[in-house]
Amino acid sequence: MRKWQVALRPLHFRLQILQLPRGVNSFIHAGVSFQIPMSKRTRQYSYSHAAFVELFKGATFGHLFHAKNLFISSSSAILRRGARPRKGSGPRHCKFFFRPPACTVEHRQQIIEVRKYAPFLESAFLQSHGFHLSAEWKAIPDIWRTAAEKFGDRVALVDPHHDPFSQISYNELEQEILNFSEGLRVLGTCPNEKVALYADNSCRWLVADQGIMAVGAADVVRGSRSSTEELIYIFDHSESVALVVDNPELYSRFASKLNASLDLKYVVLLWGEKSSLRGGGSEGESMDKVPIYTFEELLALGRKSRISIGARNSSITKLKFETIHPDDIATIVYTSGTTGNPKGVVLTHSNILHQVLHLISVVQPEPGDRFLSVLPPWHMYERAAEYFTLTLGVEQVYTNVKNLKEDLKQYPPTYLIAVPLIFDTLYRGAMRQISATSKARRTLALALISISLKLMEYKRIYQGRALSKSRNPHNEVAAAIEWIFSWFMATILLPFHLLGEKLVFSKIRAAFGISKAAISGGGSLPPHVDRFFEAIGVTLLNGYGLTETSPVISARIAANNVLGTVGKPLKYTEVKVVDAKSGTDLEPGSKGLVKVRGPQVMREYFRNPVATNKAIDNEGWFDTGDLGWVAPETKGGPARMCGGTIVLDGRAKDTIVLSTGENVEPAEIEETALQSRFIDQIMLVGQDQRRIGALVVLNRDELHSILPSLHQETSKSLDEIMEVKALVRAELNKFGTDCSFQIGPFLLLDEPFTIGSGLLTPTMKLRRDAILSIYKDKIDALFIRASP
Repeated sequence: MRKWQVALRPLHFRLQILQLPRGVNSFIHAGVSFQIPMSKRTRQYSYSHAAFVELFKGATFGHLFHAKNLFISSSSAILRRGARPRKGSGPRHCKFFFRPPACTVEHRQQIIEVRKYAPFLESAFLQSHGFHLSAEWKAIPDIWRTAAEKFGDRVALVDPHHDPFSQISYNELEQEILNFSEGLRVLGTCPNEKVALYADNSCRWLVADQGIMAVGAADVVRGSRSSTEELIYIFDHSESVALVVDNPELYSRFASKLNASLDLKYVVLLWGEKSSLRGGGSEGESMDKVPIYTFEELLALGRKSRISIGARNSSITKLKFETIHPDDIATIVYTSGTTGNPKGVVLTHSNILHQVLHLISVVQPEPGDRFLSVLPPWHMYERAAEYFTLTLGVEQVYTNVKNLKEDLKQYPPTYLIAVPLIFDTLYRGAMRQISATSKARRTLALALISISLKLMEYKRIYQGRALSKSRNPHNEVAAAIEWIFSWFMATILLPFHLLGEKLVFSKIRAAFGISKAAISGGGSLPPHVDRFFEAIGVTLLNGYGLTETSPVISARIAANNVLGTVGKPLKYTEVKVVDAKSGTDLEPGSKGLVKVRGPQVMREYFRNPVATNKAIDNEGWFDTGDLGWVAPETKGGPARMCGGTIVLDGRAKDTIVLSTGENVEPAEIEETALQSRFIDQIMLVGQDQRRIGALVVLNRDELHSILPSLHQETSKSLDEIMEVKALVRAELNKFGTDCSFQIGPFLLLDEPFTIGSGLLTPTMKLRRDAILSIYKDKIDALFIRASP
């Protein structure tokens, strides 16, 4: 009998099926189809997944069914997880056992290897195999061929903070993505599988991200600052089969737990060497024999395979090519999880392509413009911005919070895309520099800033960008008078603004380095930061979105930068505001729950149909959980340019209900208090109490600068030092004057809220439920002491 030995990777186990039922002639595993001659009844086939019995969770033969990556076709019989077949309904003997990897393919048998490709990225290759494709992008990786054709040897990525220093052109980026994806195919990565990508910001993250997508798989992304327990949970819940990890240190942190409980095909290290692994060796395997590859080794595998791909077709092995569909899963992004376990947001290629195609309405980068990338790369705001800007020939420089100050000088950005925390940090840094000058200079600088802030208020009025909820028609005479008065006052203040420009603002802008615009997203932008950037002449745009919306829903544009709003919706995006209780649509100017519908809205929460059905209704409207209103359209007056813009006003689930029945939205009051240079973090409390209270974390450096005696108070808590409490009370009163609610009792905390303590999400949002749980007794005592 003629036989051939065929090597399939990775091969760990052998399946023996005896007395196959009538009609069984094939099965497909991991994209490989095993054809069985009808006249033969006993065969041996290799299987590459651990714990084979886990596959059979119940399936009826007669259909091509999917059970954890195994497909079987037949005419009858039922096979259940860990159970023997029913009598008379299938093979009467079925054995599963471990054997050395091998696959015997007999005469007239053929192995079909199914491969998925990004249609335009690999169009030249696919056309040589009979595909007729258009130049239209169908998958995210398609953008790299267009970028390489347009921008060739222009620098795409600069990564100065990893060893080795990396500078990659658009041509090189395309080739690295192709080699990485082919390397993953060599390692046995199959279409529609999930690959965990746990890494921080770097050029190799982008290559890995796009390489995984280009295989037709989906990446499950997270950063190194997440807890070990969270990383394990995400890997398990997402059904990931392999891991691409930042460095040996991160992998060693959770390797034993990961390998002990979960199946793992392979591990790829983006940075570092295998010899640095704890408990690992130089032979490319960890302690429990999981294959480990470095980034360079994987690229080498991919290059070699791409050269020899034509020789893979033979009488034994046949390659079957398919293209990635726009509705295929591109990525699963687990939300930060301010309450409970994080949910896996399933985003398709078409979801993200909507952003790539339509963010051009917000900013218009040109080839050679420089972007600084400072956000975590798995953050959808950062990812969408990267994909979009790199299609336009920009140079992207990778940095981090630690190096941001220096990189703003060394690599001055044309655009800076960041979360509000970064812009608040820049604002605080500028104010700190002003405070460090002599009294005369400090007084002059602060006076000029105040005058410019007032000037900008008058400008917004006569330019028609003074936000208003009013839907009443504007009196033309009153509008004319208001226009003349605001223009007159702005004209009077202009010379002082020009003086500030020469003495103060130009120096601050030089330190920031931003030449065209800054774009804030991923959180609420504090109004005082928004106004400050406007006053000093830096265009700061503000956008709105969520992970579930890929992420951008709306954004301000430079031509109509209405402060206090998040701009108008992107193209093909619908936004409405509804009553939180009844669900009825509200008129513009009325506050309610914000809902959105559009091509960027996620498919679902992975393996969580209850949460999916709660978030998305039958008409496709996604419940953002945010409270807000839409500015009414007006024909004249100071708000004539504001119509249709979206204004956010807190989170529905964050609302604090006092015992008086009043509802308090904490975001506005917290943002106001954070204007104080002494307050680093604050969270309002007071559910079912008569007054609002607060947990406050102070900036110790600022505190010590005016109270040097605190260095001797090492044994006391800050909350016990009356001098400190008096200072904080004065600051809360000073900045909270215009708020609808005043902060009553407060508690000074000695330890900050951090990601490591579980009190901040990886995107630096407060985990309010966790904070309330930890400080419950102290909060209760705070209100007892404050009660009359």
